[in-house]
Amino acid sequence: MVAFVSGGSRGIGAAIVRALRRAGAQVFFTYRERGDDAAALCAELGDDVAAYPLDVADADAIPAAIEACVARFGRLDVLVNNAGIYVENAFEGDDYAAWRAGWQRTFDVNLFGAANLTWCALRVMRAQGSGAIVNVASRAAHRGELTHPNYGASKAALVNLTKSIARRCAAQGIVAFAVAPGFVETEMAADDLAVNGAALAAEIPLGRVASADEVAHVVAFVCTPLARHLNGATLDVNGGSYVR
Repeated sequence: MVAFVSGGSRGIGAAIVRALRRAGAQVFFTYRERGDDAAALCAELGDDVAAYPLDVADADAIPAAIEACVARFGRLDVLVNNAGIYVENAFEGDDYAAWRAGWQRTFDVNLFGAANLTWCALRVMRAQGSGAIVNVASRAAHRGELTHPNYGASKAALVNLTKSIARRCAAQGIVAFAVAPGFVETEMAADDLAVNGAALAAEIPLGRVASADEVAHVVAFVCTPLARHLNGATLDVNGGSYVR
């Protein structure tokens, strides 16, 4: 199995890369700024892992990234759309330009990046007759967000994209899943956890936020043949803090 993971140099992405490698996959992952972290992850995991610099918001650069994966490992079985950003963008702000920029950048990365990677990856998967798309969404997709509506809306759209892929592409041997974490112990969430960690943990029946590995294990599972009849499902990884 060959897996392509966007945003794989740190946090949930790096945990996904490790989990997929432990499962026997060859993994091609992208990074935007963390070249040192990407190199360290490749050194840790060996020759069956490769890193590639990519800003997923750059639509013109995406086809070359997919081509580089296939050139390195010969095929593409799994695409994990993990790259994402979190930009606080409250309704109460006074800067209209900043409001618009926050929405645009968030959707460029969280939604359009995933959609464009999917479009390119599907061309490889259809030729092979099989594949899986895994979109890393968020609890924010379902409950409505108070200070970052742009983030929640982008993840809600990503969940709907997952459903569209699942319904359209299953007949071509391609399945799709969304994994929707709540708060996770990552660098991206570190500021919130430092200030509000106790209150956030109190919202979770399990009494703690998830680790990146716990999310990665779910992603790795849906990449296996065992999960194919979950096609189109969103798997919540939030400790029961938001139950649908």
